[in-house]
Amino acid sequence: MKIAIFENIMTPGGHEVDFDRILVEELTGLGHEVSFYVPEGFRFGMDYHVPAHRLKGEVVTYTGLRGLKKICAAVRREYRRQKWYEQLYREAAARKVDAIIIPTASYRYLRALRKNILKKSPVPIILILHGIRPGDASTILREAEKLLPYPNIKLAALTLAQNIFGKRSDNIYSIVPPAYIPRDIDPPNEITKKETLTIGFFGQYRREKRLEDFLAVFLRGVYTRPVKLIVQGATTRPQDAADFDRIIRKYEGQKNISFLHKGLVGADWQRMIADVDTMLMPYAAERYRYQCSAMLFTAIGFGKPVVVSDEMNPEVFESFHIGETFPGGDMEMLGRTMERFINDYDVNAPGYRAALARAAERYSPKTLAVRLTELMSPHENRGDR
Repeated sequence: MKIAIFENIMTPGGHEVDFDRILVEELTGLGHEVSFYVPEGFRFGMDYHVPAHRLKGEVVTYTGLRGLKKICAAVRREYRRQKWYEQLYREAAARKVDAIIIPTASYRYLRALRKNILKKSPVPIILILHGIRPGDASTILREAEKLLPYPNIKLAALTLAQNIFGKRSDNIYSIVPPAYIPRDIDPPNEITKKETLTIGFFGQYRREKRLEDFLAVFLRGVYTRPVKLIVQGATTRPQDAADFDRIIRKYEGQKNISFLHKGLVGADWQRMIADVDTMLMPYAAERYRYQCSAMLFTAIGFGKPVVVSDEMNPEVFESFHIGETFPGGDMEMLGRTMERFINDYDVNAPGYRAALARAAERYSPKTLAVRLTELMSPHENRGDR
């Protein structure tokens, strides 16, 4: 099939970039012909090595805007989205594509689609919804039901939670998220016993992750083996960058902690993950119960045992003992869990590795691609129920 990916979220790196790469490489691996459709002036976070077609109308961003300017930008973005949809419809009507995937959608995409001729597309349109929380579910369900008369519109909810919508809608399909695997480097070697255990704390720096509290807990720990912590953070807002730099200055004298204030993509990012033994995600927030953590699914794809808050994708840990959890926000319990995890690591590592292998199979990127192609069939299998 000729599969088009409509992307209009412009970012230099991160989850959206890697998720698009999964779609491109796994769908291509199944024998499909993949291309992008993007707005004028769109800049890709990486080279996907597939054709890119430009749609008239530039990307509208909210970055740095407040008040009335932000409202005006939202209006322009909605207008542009309608025009992009119209152009996609013409491509579908001319049978230049056999299916269209919108990789990161929201209820606004559904609302806009309901008002656009694209809803009558002669080819399947699959909108992928990420991180649906209970408060979002009713709004999405309402928009989905309004699109039921249009059989080629299909919503793929990337979720681990069961029955998040409260009731069924025939155009919503639940799909498990994919693991992020090494793609530019050789897979990490089989983990062997090391004198120093290297732990990674990675990802976008945000204050809600409570990095400073975690560092204090880590330094108070009593460990029976040498341990090293690597902290990498990417920042997008000036206030976050300033706060992260302050933390680095405060702790940079600690011999067993190193920092990298830099966003990483591609092979550089993958090598950093591959070079640590374990990964930590001690941040806690209610939304992590519903939003599939890209960092957790990176750990699964790279075979790295974890320490995480019990609010982070609990369904994963109900099925796979891939590390240890602690009550979210409880710094005292985090400290105890860290000590136990580090001191008993060599004993527990074989069990962690076996569980990680099973989880990687369950959440394989190929599984996502196969499921999406099933939804492109006029006789799709509703195996999500």
